Amino acid sequence: MSWQPCDDPVAGDAESCDRVETVIVPRTADIGGFEVRRALPTARRRMVGPFIFFDEMGPGEFLSGEGLDVRPHPHIGLATVTYLFEGSIDHRDSLGTHMTIRPGDVNLMTAGRGIAHSERTGPEIRKKPSSLAGIQSWVALPKPFEETAPEFVHHGKGELPVIEAQGAKVRLIIGSLLGKTSPVPVHGDMFYADAVLRQGTRMPLDAGHEERAVYVVSGQIEISGSGFGAHRLLVFRPGDEITITAREDSRIMLLGGETGDGPRYIWWNFVSSSRERIEQAKADWAQGRFEDVPGDSEFIPLPE
Repeated sequence: MSWQPCDDPVAGDAESCDRVETVIVPRTADIGGFEVRRALPTARRRMVGPFIFFDEMGPGEFLSGEGLDVRPHPHIGLATVTYLFEGSIDHRDSLGTHMTIRPGDVNLMTAGRGIAHSERTGPEIRKKPSSLAGIQSWVALPKPFEETAPEFVHHGKGELPVIEAQGAKVRLIIGSLLGKTSPVPVHGDMFYADAVLRQGTRMPLDAGHEERAVYVVSGQIEISGSGFGAHRLLVFRPGDEITITAREDSRIMLLGGETGDGPRYIWWNFVSSSRERIEQAKADWAQGRFEDVPGDSEFIPLPE
């Protein structure tokens, strides 16, 4: 494992001081007292590598008897990646899966040609006040896998590689980074990691990946002499050497991968390289042609 930071920016050298290509301030929505920040997609940037959707959930607090209630809804052409910092979510899907995800675990649900799922706070958790925070992202599947069979995999916290060095603790969720490889199976070249940095830590970001970004969950980091606070997505120029310095204790998400194999259309919960395929998925959901989610009889109607 290499942990050598790149050189600091040189005063007056525009190239060394301008390594951040785009800074995205997420749109914020309040859904029943639970705040969600959406960093992707935006008008300025549709994707980073295969990542086409990136939501920070919470942190949110629920009173006794309350919780998250995302009723069954459909997906095609993508894989959802759910990763929590606090709380838990019960996942059910049309494959018959019932899995509780907790902090540090990863749920990867490959929709392929079509899947439906729900996400709720479990009944035992609702018996007392609870909190929830984390990231849900979507990965656009490469064209050869857009119509693959749906699949669900779960890997517990203890199964994911952890790199600890010089004030940083990095949990590798997907792909390869810093000499480690995650066991989570994916289609195509990508990486995704959760990094906790102590104040003063300097951490390199591999220039070998085509597209790279950092999302600041908490704290403040420095890139090439500029500071960036929480709830910012920083997209870097391809090929540039990047060192991330923590100006204070910080938590960041590292993400990216190879450039997508063509544009993707996104409508509601559907992603595809074909507009016609999205129209077909809309009709399939409206007419009840997706498989039901066992144990969850509700559903979200097709938006008008």
